[in-house]
Amino acid sequence: MQKTAFITGATSGFGRACALRLAQAGWNLILTGRRQERLDDLQQELGSQCQVVTWKLDVRDAEAVQACINNLAPPFDEIDLLLNNAGLALGTEPAQTCDPQDWKQMIDTNILGLTNVTHALLPKLIHKGPGASIINLGSIAGRWPYPGGNVYCGTKAFVEQFSYALRCDLSGTGVRVSNLAPGLSESEFTLVRTVGDKAAYDQLYQGSDPIQPEDIAETVFWLASLPPRLNVNQLELMPVSQAWSPFSIHRN
Repeated sequence: MQKTAFITGATSGFGRACALRLAQAGWNLILTGRRQERLDDLQQELGSQCQVVTWKLDVRDAEAVQACINNLAPPFDEIDLLLNNAGLALGTEPAQTCDPQDWKQMIDTNILGLTNVTHALLPKLIHKGPGASIINLGSIAGRWPYPGGNVYCGTKAFVEQFSYALRCDLSGTGVRVSNLAPGLSESEFTLVRTVGDKAAYDQLYQGSDPIQPEDIAETVFWLASLPPRLNVNQLELMPVSQAWSPFSIHRN
């Protein structure tokens, strides 16, 4: 039976790669994002492989999210996978010099947006039952803090704990919940964070062989394809080049 995935933030990076991978496997796709021209390009690119519907959507707008879901017609009204991918980081400055508007945008997108979509889709996922999956894109930043991470780290810690608590609430429904937490990854995400600073982007990834969006897409496909009896609660991924460092010690 053909499966259907609902992907937020599908116009670039992890979301786009996941759309391509699921289309290759013949899944029906509901692709959302804020850039209509990219959604149009995706629909044209993938339309020969699977059934695709796109929706220009800001996940921060709860009413718009609910309207999108209310308008889903067969076969898109039965959801097997919710991939909560939409999210962003803004700025690398220490907390004392950050722009509070950047903090608000991260909280509204990474927390409020994720909860808006999840809550609106829960009835459909519960109706689907065993085998249905929620995969939340967390980050190692949710567990391992770093200078300049401040609010971004906090939002990803929320994603991890929300995933665990949601799994408790969904016990007995058959719906699975996973927190997928990548480490150093190469995507448009970093250009957004640095306001398009290509030099900073290149410096971050130089010689590191970071995670690629296609790696995350394969991981998402594997998680969503596991037997219904299995749930991966937390999956943390790093490139081999990335590891932990000693604690920082400030000395007078």
